[in-house]
Amino acid sequence: MSSFDLSVLLFLQLAFILTVCRATALVFKRLGQSQVVSEMIAGVLMGPSLMGWLWPEWSAYLFPAESKPILFALSQVGLVLYMFLIGVEFDLDLIKSRMRSAASVSLAGIVVPFSLGAALASYLVGDSQLFSARTTVMQAMLFMGAAMSITAFPMLARIIFEQGLSKTALGTLALAAGSLDDAAAWCVLAVVLASFQNRPELAVYAIGGGLLFGALALLGLRRWLRPLGQKVEQEGEISPALLVFVLALVMLGAWFTDYIQIYAVFGAFVMGIAMPRGKFAAELHRTIYPLTTAFLLPVFFVYSGLNTRIGLLNTVSLWLLAGVVLLAATLGKGVACYAAARWHGESHREAMAVGALMNARGLMELIILNIGLQRGIIEPGLFAIMVMMAIITTLMATPIFERVYGKPARRLQQQPGGAGSPG
Repeated sequence: MSSFDLSVLLFLQLAFILTVCRATALVFKRLGQSQVVSEMIAGVLMGPSLMGWLWPEWSAYLFPAESKPILFALSQVGLVLYMFLIGVEFDLDLIKSRMRSAASVSLAGIVVPFSLGAALASYLVGDSQLFSARTTVMQAMLFMGAAMSITAFPMLARIIFEQGLSKTALGTLALAAGSLDDAAAWCVLAVVLASFQNRPELAVYAIGGGLLFGALALLGLRRWLRPLGQKVEQEGEISPALLVFVLALVMLGAWFTDYIQIYAVFGAFVMGIAMPRGKFAAELHRTIYPLTTAFLLPVFFVYSGLNTRIGLLNTVSLWLLAGVVLLAATLGKGVACYAAARWHGESHREAMAVGALMNARGLMELIILNIGLQRGIIEPGLFAIMVMMAIITTLMATPIFERVYGKPARRLQQQPGGAGSPG
């Protein structure tokens, strides 16, 4: 197909993606699930697992192989902007007050699932349906460990926001633990990618460059941007010129962390943390959030869905393996984080809520799996198994959380002076 043909097709692809994602969201909203969960499932439905199986000719016409690089690039823009907004809402001051508990929960949420994932990988590495022939035992163990210990940080942040817990002790603990988990997992992935290319210096560049970038952004850039925050407070809105400047900074941060192979989303997230708070942050959210979540982010889920072929799980042993992976993921993450939170004095109710939130893999799992598939570390069979695990653990998060912690409306009624309480 020519470039013009692909550009014409892109409009049809986007219309189809948005329509299917919206329809799926309406169904899953009735089941108490968030938009992210519905979009993950919609992505799989639009891929070879369903649409490609039922209507192969339509699927081949709508999503030809030549169009995938365009969808990939567009999906990365959506991811970067979304993670930037998560960073904008991230409150470092709140996290400092819960750092000991967060570090303990994070450590448990890394060590236990990482160990279980590494043990599984050491057993599975010889299977050509799961790992590439080029992947060594150590690389497989590190990759599987990182993939099992990742947390759906954007998903976690969205659940906390939707539940009205952004400024609470529970929300702060979960966000802090999730961010530490993901930072560690991405450092491990940097080591895997470096060893896979036989260039150990890449891991040093990735981790060292990431630390340097974080220090410069949070200690230098954050202070330099304060006058801009004061200007927006005075004027009451963010000007187009200032918005362009901020977006350029975000893209620059995403480029740098991608360049050093930590991945673009972390550059965007750190840039978000560096932004001034108050009116400045509110204006960024108002102007960027709707287009990002409604238009750009669904493209990533569809791109992941196009790489997911559930039909590859065509034997009893592979389905059993999928069950083992799900069990190990849930025990290693949810139960371990619950135990760590209880050990630090959290109540049973809050520890259960933290465990449910930390167990979700969501968006971040899909990112790390896509990297592994693109770099030739894992094969489509393992990709499909891990995508299923990501979807199921993410599906579990909101129902379990609301069962042990209550829905927002019910919590409001239970508060003194809330609706339904004696006035």
